[in-house]
Amino acid sequence: MSSSDFQELLGILDLRRIGDDLFAGSHPSKNPVRTFGGQLMAQAFVAASRTVDDRISPSALSVHFIAGGNPGSDLEFRVVRLRDERRFANRRVDVCQGDDLLTTAMVSYMNGGRGLEHGVEPPDVPGPDELPRIDELLHGYEETVPHFVNALRPIDWRYTNDPAWVMRDKGESLHHNRVWLKTEGTMPDDPVLHCAALVYSSDTTVLDSIITTHGLSWGFDRIFAATMNHSVWFHRPVRFDEWVLYSTSSPAAAESRGLGTGHFFDRSGALLATVASDAVVKYFPGR
Repeated sequence: MSSSDFQELLGILDLRRIGDDLFAGSHPSKNPVRTFGGQLMAQAFVAASRTVDDRISPSALSVHFIAGGNPGSDLEFRVVRLRDERRFANRRVDVCQGDDLLTTAMVSYMNGGRGLEHGVEPPDVPGPDELPRIDELLHGYEETVPHFVNALRPIDWRYTNDPAWVMRDKGESLHHNRVWLKTEGTMPDDPVLHCAALVYSSDTTVLDSIITTHGLSWGFDRIFAATMNHSVWFHRPVRFDEWVLYSTSSPAAAESRGLGTGHFFDRSGALLATVASDAVVKYFPGR
């Protein structure tokens, strides 16, 4: 199943060019009620990157979600070229279904060359080979979190801590979530697709700490969450078919909104990318 899901991920990232700076994208066979935000972001990133000189590297992606997508219809990606220079480029991508604007993404590219370097240190966690696959952690919770059980899973997840549903079952809380990730198969040797897989995965656990900080979990508790904007800053090249650690936490929640932040590290501890995601989070106590 995971291998097939991985092929579906590659399929949805293989956008069809249907005009000048205009692309079409499909959905996978397994979808939530609304198009998965990580999918929209990854496809928008690919659309932008297919119009940029491949010698210029991505530096930042910022996405604003405006309306939910219908998984029953294809998506249209309209790229606007805002800037093209020898070492810089900027793109805007409007993601539409018919006359409905779903998402707007801004993508920056830059070749900066060598310079100062520093980064936050990765947390001290067990390696991925010592940890169970996500399927094992979902066993016994099929009726609690069916949306996770039935979701597309092209990425191998290895939690270093209890995931939200297990933590909640134990009556515990957690101020962070840390998970090893890599694709379920070997990726093509295309830097755009490796970054796109990171973008796709950046929307998976970044909001978890907003609720686990309060001892809550999807499935157990009545929670509504919808991402409003999501940003990724790329610091170094990434290979997403090799293990990366995604370490996330939530610095703030107020006024029915929560902020999740995260860092991606490679096995050597180098910081690959930083993520920030702002979401509407509604909790309805009692059932």
